[in-house]
Amino acid sequence: MILFTQRLDQEIEYTGKELRPHYILEKTRQYGSGIIAFEGPCFVKTEALVDWEDRLSHDHIKAKKMIHFIGEFFQADLIDIVLVQRLMVSIAADALRARVGHRFTIARDGDDIFVSAAAGEPKKKLSVSIVTSSAVSQVLHLGINIDAEGAPVAAIGLNDLGVNSKEFSKEFTDQVLKTTHAELQSVSLACTKVRAVV
Repeated sequence: MILFTQRLDQEIEYTGKELRPHYILEKTRQYGSGIIAFEGPCFVKTEALVDWEDRLSHDHIKAKKMIHFIGEFFQADLIDIVLVQRLMVSIAADALRARVGHRFTIARDGDDIFVSAAAGEPKKKLSVSIVTSSAVSQVLHLGINIDAEGAPVAAIGLNDLGVNSKEFSKEFTDQVLKTTHAELQSVSLACTKVRAVV
């Protein structure tokens, strides 16, 4: 899978409308499959949700500030990018676990990351994520809370974990992008170097 990644410096609010074909092209002027990242608030109203379970429950998504990853993938099936989504969430969880795992329990459940401060304490949601199809591609959003203020569920942010510095945010974002890119390139290579069996 040919893929480019880029972290954007400008702050952008995520409303759900950014989950559309060619949004990355608009922002980067780069063609093809890619993943971009940026920081900004999040407020996705019920009518903008693409998850029917959440939409039928009249849910919404909100946080004062998140790290947002948006991906668009051409010539791929929906199931392929759901697997990419799970991979990215695992990579993000591993990156956080390496930094604060001695103080917090960080766990992935499907496409979500949950955090608890101690055994037996209620877990709080650190992330939101969705993958859906457009007319020409598959699109992905992964949001990691920096400041979870306003969230409609029990949520937590990086600032609650003591890793809310600009330096950490940049390093974390770059690590998720770099590791995801390397994994997908490795998958592509693995598909080209095997001998067929009959």
